[in-house]
Amino acid sequence: MLSGILYPTSGEARVLGHNPSRREKEYQKQFALVMGQKNQLWEDLPAIETFLLNKEIYEIPDKEFEKSLDELLALLEVKDIINIQVRKLSLGQRMKCELVAALLHKPKVLFLDEPTIGLDVIAQKNIREFLQSYNQKEKTTILLTSHYMEDIQQLCERIVIINFGGKIYDGKLSDLMQKYAPYKILKLTFNGDGIQRNQIKNFGEILSFHEYSCVLKVPRKNAKQTAITLLSSALPVDDILIDEVEVDDVIRQIFQSS
Repeated sequence: MLSGILYPTSGEARVLGHNPSRREKEYQKQFALVMGQKNQLWEDLPAIETFLLNKEIYEIPDKEFEKSLDELLALLEVKDIINIQVRKLSLGQRMKCELVAALLHKPKVLFLDEPTIGLDVIAQKNIREFLQSYNQKEKTTILLTSHYMEDIQQLCERIVIINFGGKIYDGKLSDLMQKYAPYKILKLTFNGDGIQRNQIKNFGEILSFHEYSCVLKVPRKNAKQTAITLLSSALPVDDILIDEVEVDDVIRQIFQSS
């Protein structure tokens, strides 16, 4: 709806002062849409051909096009592959070229729909790092939809959670954790002869136990003091890690409770 592809069944969406469903040329020149499962690149042609096509579609002046293209190719490190047939590129290389094609006209708003879907962990990391640096450099507003919590954690300052058309959270990730995960996870390892379960039960809720390791859930406000108490106790503590609850678990809890 925000890109103008779908018409709202009720209400109205506005982006940059425009109603997207009107598909005004002035608005279409100010945003870009990248979908992880759909390509704008022509598979039988090299990526450079799509770049040149977009130059004409968005009416980008020659000098501006060359400058933007050189900058994006350098940032994404894809200068050596733009003349290779797209179908011969890896998924990671394709997504980088998709981003180049989408950003050539320097959009004010970038819509990303599952941009890292299907990519290996290295390609995901590269895409995230690029989006972070591009956002900081160009100040482009980026709206990301993703089911990968790693994307959310690494990229998003503001999070909106929608369930059955209703907005159930809108704010920072840190505030989300404070509100819906009022506890932290303590991961302990022991040396020597290990410990018995009853020796640790008063320090927090036991999530898993082994004589040489265990995982506790403790109130967020007490996490540091509990760790200090454990280190000061007679227990043969070898190491303690204070960790956040997995974001996936928090999101799951929110949906279940709503």
